[in-house]
Amino acid sequence: MAKAPAHAFASTLKTFKTASGKSGKYWSLKELAKQYPSVERLPVSIRIVLESVLRNCDGQKVSAKHVEELAHWAPNAERTDEIPFVVTRVVLQDFTGVPLLADLAAMRSVAAKLNKSPKTIEPLVPVDLVVDHSVMVDYYGTPKALDLNMKLEFQRNNERYQFMKWGMQAFDTFGVVPPGFGIVHQVNLEYFARGVYKSPADKSDTPVYYPDSLVGTDSHTTMINGIGVVGWGVGGIEAEAAMLGQPVYMLTPDVVGFELTGKLREGVTATDLVLYVTSILRAEKVVGKFVEFFGPGAASIAVPDRATIGNMAPEYGATMGFFPVDEMTVAYFEGTGRTKEEVERFAAYYKAQGLFGMPAPGDIDYTKVVKLDLGTVSPSLAGPKRPQDRINLGDLSTKFAELYSKPNDANGFNQPADKLKQRYALTREGQSGDTEVPPPPPGSPRPVIEMVANRSTKAAAHTSATAPSAPKGDVTIGNGDVLIAAITSCTNTSNPSVMLAAGILAKKAVEAGLKVQPHIKTSLAPGSRIVTEYLEKAGLLPYLEKLGFYLAGYGCTTCIGNAGDLTPEINEAITKNDLIGAAVLSGNRNFEARIHPNLKANFLASPPLVVAFAIAGNVMTDLMTQPVGKGKGGKDVYLGDIWPTPKEIDDNLRFAMNAKSFRANYEKVKSDPGKFWTSIKGTTGQVYDWPTSTYIAEPPFFEGFQMQPHASDAGIQGARVMALFGDSITTDHISPAGSIKESSPAGIWLKAHGVPKADFNSYGSRRGNHDVMVRGTFANVRIKNLMIPPDANGTQEEGGVTLFQPGGEKMFIYDAAMKYMAAGTPTIVFGGEEYGTGSSRDWAAKGTQLLGIKAVVARSFERIHRANLVGMGVLPLQFRGADSWQTLGLTGEEKIDVVIGGELKPQMDVKLVVHRADGSHQEVTVRLRIDTPIEVDYYKHGGILPFVLRQLLAA
Repeated sequence: MAKAPAHAFASTLKTFKTASGKSGKYWSLKELAKQYPSVERLPVSIRIVLESVLRNCDGQKVSAKHVEELAHWAPNAERTDEIPFVVTRVVLQDFTGVPLLADLAAMRSVAAKLNKSPKTIEPLVPVDLVVDHSVMVDYYGTPKALDLNMKLEFQRNNERYQFMKWGMQAFDTFGVVPPGFGIVHQVNLEYFARGVYKSPADKSDTPVYYPDSLVGTDSHTTMINGIGVVGWGVGGIEAEAAMLGQPVYMLTPDVVGFELTGKLREGVTATDLVLYVTSILRAEKVVGKFVEFFGPGAASIAVPDRATIGNMAPEYGATMGFFPVDEMTVAYFEGTGRTKEEVERFAAYYKAQGLFGMPAPGDIDYTKVVKLDLGTVSPSLAGPKRPQDRINLGDLSTKFAELYSKPNDANGFNQPADKLKQRYALTREGQSGDTEVPPPPPGSPRPVIEMVANRSTKAAAHTSATAPSAPKGDVTIGNGDVLIAAITSCTNTSNPSVMLAAGILAKKAVEAGLKVQPHIKTSLAPGSRIVTEYLEKAGLLPYLEKLGFYLAGYGCTTCIGNAGDLTPEINEAITKNDLIGAAVLSGNRNFEARIHPNLKANFLASPPLVVAFAIAGNVMTDLMTQPVGKGKGGKDVYLGDIWPTPKEIDDNLRFAMNAKSFRANYEKVKSDPGKFWTSIKGTTGQVYDWPTSTYIAEPPFFEGFQMQPHASDAGIQGARVMALFGDSITTDHISPAGSIKESSPAGIWLKAHGVPKADFNSYGSRRGNHDVMVRGTFANVRIKNLMIPPDANGTQEEGGVTLFQPGGEKMFIYDAAMKYMAAGTPTIVFGGEEYGTGSSRDWAAKGTQLLGIKAVVARSFERIHRANLVGMGVLPLQFRGADSWQTLGLTGEEKIDVVIGGELKPQMDVKLVVHRADGSHQEVTVRLRIDTPIEVDYYKHGGILPFVLRQLLAA
């Protein structure tokens, strides 16, 4: 057997000692700096990536040249070098994790068919999946909401959970955190992350330790950056490659330094800060870049605040929002229950590497430095359609009124101004507020609870000065009414200061006699059981409940569109009168139709502001100058009367950081996973048997698989235009998400396969079935295909339709795609700026490929979606300069050629040839956004999955 080659940098392997005198080895960056002095001034995040490249330098996947290139990182160099980054672990949430598991199972099926060992397909790094995306807020405002929602969750997802249990027994390194424990990013922060790791195969007395690093199949994986861990979100297809031993390949990034100075003023929350940071960095155009926080202000903010900022990196467009490790990070590890040995090793390792402590101004060379004085941050919200659109709290009422009648392309709602303050009565008859609602029998329509225990059916009039009083006994709704108020999402529920602030505000509000109108859908859905535990210990949970914020579930709910439905009366009033209803949530995303298809104005806010707006009832209530509501004796109560003081929050923080509580909670993942999870029975064996299911089906990506890839011409001839889109088309617009309409192609398919409407569930829950998902691609109710001419009022039709050419017949995009594919006609999609922003949904790319779309041409791409398109064998092409489909005058009637001259190379210029119906043609040069050499290989193999499978089977 050939001897392994000597490590090119063997002299950099050194030893460190912990405070207790235990030893470990590490690949020393200080030692490497003797050879490459510039290493000492590299951004901390780049040095952590450099450590991985150094440690994994095997002369094959990672070469000495890779180490040298990254060690010579220069702040403003041209970015042409490719980094092979080997990550420590992978995390998954269940919506993205299930199709990933399906792909792995399909790979094992291929291996078995080719008479290879199925165990060839096995994750080589630890993989943790958290089931957090499947619970929905069907029940709310009742003490039984959690139990009732979980019962429904398990009824709807039994087949998916059986499949996950198969995966747990089939793969050695695949673990599942069952439903009801929390949200993946908060669980990752509080439990998975261990600081530093060693290889399970390293049994020596002095093992080699290395930093935690990861990729996750959810864009908000970046929350982990708050504790000094390098990690970000990727699509499921890229995550599969990472867990099967492939490095994560990326271009060497720019690193923007974000200097924080000063301190937050009283009354300003971490949520307010992150909305400022998001707005600033989105304007700085940091897409594809690392952002690294430093300076005295960064050192002063609490670790949960740092995690909140890291969580929002996808919203400001960065690959990461990174905070280096310091004493506060170590204290967080102690407070969240890591062992003394782990904490000691964590601190000792980072100190030995010279990576410990918050950098001061001038310590590091950054591509660019952005500054923020924390003292300038004020209370804020973001919306109504994008998280980067920050609004000062005092400006919200006037901003909403302005947007109400502004055109759609100005982020407005295009409504006549004289309709703004009109209200409509909802008459409630024959209802009792004291009636508990039992769970529905299997197969019955999803429940919608209108008035439930402890909440009066006699809704008081709005206290907002903008809304006239309602007739006694009636509920009225109008524009700007808060119809969903949700304390939700890991972004903020991981942060004890804002959660305690919400509880304290609720306590003061209840004591002042304030109430929430019962038709407002209120919910509490934190990302960890720890949250409700400390709210209970602080005596604050009962006050949240009195305002309707009962625990509805532990998981991603309203923030991802799992808000459940509104009442039929409210839905009817909204659609009949074209009302602009509002949601206020403590989440990270508020894209169109994400929260609820009928709520067009969605605002991100801190948890205490969510409670305040639930009480106020309308976003046109100016909480800076007007009363929140009327309390005891009809007295006006203002926000300042009930807002928590810093001392009140600090006095309660002692309940939040209890190491014993954290350990006891997460030990139950294995010892007490819950009665529902224990009752799930799944199939066993190394190869999945693919039982008939409308949830899980063998994916088609390996049909006709051969060990040699099919030779393919990268050019495209005679393509038809499937869609012409504007700016900011998100993965929510592209990927199937939310509820499934009965009249949609997916709904029609489900009914044809015997699934009643009541059991449709959501697209997210059916991500393991390609037949459902491809029919829901580009089917969002708010997507606007600009091929469709606007109506006489200039309003653009919404929904996933196109004009089939030739002839211009209007039909669903799915139906047109099937007709084009049957005729052998390729198709192309055109977009504007920021195409593919939003969640790291691999189905946005998978669905695009299965629809026969060969290329997407846009002004700019979001990082993850661009990589996913390449990973599925779809060409991403980018307009240059001021070029766009509008400047080309496209209508959708044209035929398009993509001409690639010579061998396919990263970021090469290619020609787009437009053939018009009148016989004329026009050429324009576009940039091929296959960015790296490895992506060229992926494309030539038909995608990343066939590429990796061929490598594994060949080995």
